[in-house]
Amino acid sequence: MLITRFNWQMVHSMYLGHKDIRVPPLQRGSSFTFLTPGTPWDFSLKRKRKEKDDDTVSLSSFDLKEPSNKRVRPLAKVSSLVNLMSPSKNGAVRRFGHTIQAMSLRADTKSPRTSLKGGSKASNPTPTKRRNSTLWSETLDVHQKNAFSVKEIRRQEAIHELYRGEQDLIEDLQLARKAYHDPMLKLSIMTEEELAHIFGDLDAYIPLHEELLIKLAEGTGSDGTVSQVGQIVIDWLPGLNAYKNYCSNQLAAKALLDQKKQDRRVQDFLQRCLESPFSRKLELWSFLDIPRSRLVKYPLLLREILRHTPPGHPDVPTLERAITIIQEILSDINVRKGESECQYYIDKLDFLDEKQRDPLIDSCKTLLCHGELRNKNGSRLHVFLFSELLVLTRPVTRNDRSCFQVYRQPIAVGDLAVEELQDGEVRSGGSFRGAFTNGERAKNVFRVRSLNPSHGQSHTLHVSDIYHKQQWLNSLRTAIAQQEGRIPAKHRSSTISTTSSNAEMDENQPPSPVPKLRPQTLSRSRLGSLRRKETGV
Repeated sequence: MLITRFNWQMVHSMYLGHKDIRVPPLQRGSSFTFLTPGTPWDFSLKRKRKEKDDDTVSLSSFDLKEPSNKRVRPLAKVSSLVNLMSPSKNGAVRRFGHTIQAMSLRADTKSPRTSLKGGSKASNPTPTKRRNSTLWSETLDVHQKNAFSVKEIRRQEAIHELYRGEQDLIEDLQLARKAYHDPMLKLSIMTEEELAHIFGDLDAYIPLHEELLIKLAEGTGSDGTVSQVGQIVIDWLPGLNAYKNYCSNQLAAKALLDQKKQDRRVQDFLQRCLESPFSRKLELWSFLDIPRSRLVKYPLLLREILRHTPPGHPDVPTLERAITIIQEILSDINVRKGESECQYYIDKLDFLDEKQRDPLIDSCKTLLCHGELRNKNGSRLHVFLFSELLVLTRPVTRNDRSCFQVYRQPIAVGDLAVEELQDGEVRSGGSFRGAFTNGERAKNVFRVRSLNPSHGQSHTLHVSDIYHKQQWLNSLRTAIAQQEGRIPAKHRSSTISTTSSNAEMDENQPPSPVPKLRPQTLSRSRLGSLRRKETGV
């Protein structure tokens, strides 16, 4: 602000004790503030930076007038920490350094937030870092574009998308290491062992993707086009098998990260990173999950290239072969990931009685479905459908460790029967008392029971919506069908009853003998007079 000589004399006289100058009353105005010093101000030519004090006085309190057309720069931008830090070549790391220094500065002295005065302006947030989205065609001049057909331009755009995606992936892997892993290790926010468990071998995958970039660059002609990309990808794809261990460890890594987020230091660090431009408003887990999401995109990218490749082009057979190879690799990764996930939850099962530990639990290799459901009393249950067993549990905490307490006896899939209940068959006044309001009918309900007379269990379960209900039914029927293929002599039923469709069976009671249909037989011609209302899902 421009301060006249008279104004400075007025301020100076006021602090020197002169009382012959009348000070105007305080008024709301500019957002600028000067710090009130503890000693008289020094108006010598040499300016000296003062220590920050708690008390502030607004320049507008002196009723200083300025030209109305003068542009005012916010104080937040003038005294930004960005101007106080040394430059860095890496923009993301440089901005992260600003955040880390701000954390250390605020750790010692935290001043309360001051509300914005009337007429003041809030500083604009730092813009989020954006990806380079340049298209391949944008790198060509008009004459070059006219030399290619529309189909060839689209083919090269698809290849360029593959190339640019690899660049983005490498940048994210480097960012996860430099902006998250290394600072948390240096600041002792997490131990080296914890960070290794969460981040895995991210550094080992960077050369793998750099190799593909080099091969694509070598295959680029003088006109900027890649004539054949299929063989390049075929030679490179086997290296993706290195992701098997990383993907199979993701569930345990995510659980540990969620647990560490309860630590105030970890929570504060991640929040500051989230607010920094380099994060692009993404959580840490989004960066750690980028390799997996990139893997599932490869078949889509290759199909897109193949779609724009003309018939008879030498790239057609190699692209088809590359798609087959990547699908096989993804299938193997999914198997390893599924086995790891299955074992992770098995280790978290808590048996109150050793009799509950079914021997089949050790042979379970696949977790088909799991999630939170409600039983007939409205109690929350976490249900696991393994390849061999259906296990109902209750989430509990044992010695600061979250686990799942097994509820009743697990049901072997070989003895499992499932029944789909239509909306309204179970009323709120009966089975779901407490879970629904009076007069409301239960929706999205199905029933599972054991055909083993020694167990005699029946559980009516409520799902949140029709989509998840259908997902559970499909998973249950798939598991039963697989077991029937292994044990064809075993007779079972989907238990659609003619006598108990509108009556609720008590849980853990043997079901009454009723006519049964063949497994998963829900056709209208079979049901006859018991024609069901189709859900349309």
